[in-house]
Amino acid sequence: MQHIMILMLFSLIALASPVYGGFWDSALETVKDVTGSEEAGKAVGQQNGLTDQDILTGLREALNLGVQRSVERASGPGGFMENPVIHIPLPGHFQNIAGTLRGLGLGSQTDAFERTMNLAAEKASGEALPILVQAVKDLSFEDVRRLWKSGGTSATDYFRDKTWQPLSERFRPIVHDTSQKVGVTQTYQSLVDYPAVKPLIAGTDLDLDHYITNKTLDGLFTLLGEEEEKIRTNPAARTTDILKKVFGL
Repeated sequence: MQHIMILMLFSLIALASPVYGGFWDSALETVKDVTGSEEAGKAVGQQNGLTDQDILTGLREALNLGVQRSVERASGPGGFMENPVIHIPLPGHFQNIAGTLRGLGLGSQTDAFERTMNLAAEKASGEALPILVQAVKDLSFEDVRRLWKSGGTSATDYFRDKTWQPLSERFRPIVHDTSQKVGVTQTYQSLVDYPAVKPLIAGTDLDLDHYITNKTLDGLFTLLGEEEEKIRTNPAARTTDILKKVFGL
């Protein structure tokens, strides 16, 4: 049917007046685009037993499933604090002086600072799901197709690179509000206001919201990478038919 329609179109072109030349040039380009796209889709299906839509749906579903599992893991009790892979440590300079702080009798304040940062990350992670799901939806087919057969955590790595900045901008206010609620700012301020501590941190400029936002997103993407790798390598992690179809080849 498609070939008959194309022949009819060429017949009309041959009979058309030159005044319509520009229109028919555009029509010819459209025919080329349509047939080219269809042939590309057929090639994928013939080679791999999959359609373009299968690939698009499968990789997006893998990312969505990974996002959901990652958020659940990160936002649960101890999600950051008790997971050494994504645990948020004291910011750089504070790590260097942690022993001194404890020697000054500020061990409990130092521990509270670290604990509340991790708690803020856990609470904020629970708000990340709709943001991350929308980011998955925004991936184009060309993005997805390039990553389909790559191994390891290639989709997560690409996703991280492409979405980090917009996610950070949207996520930072959530982290700020959460940090206020769980007391990060208060514990930090009580620590740095201690007279003996001020000389130790002179000249440092810590942006708490920036630090916790980056560490939280880094933790989420680390977990997402773990989930992606499971789906790629472990058949038991492919819990839907489309995942089995796309990643079972």
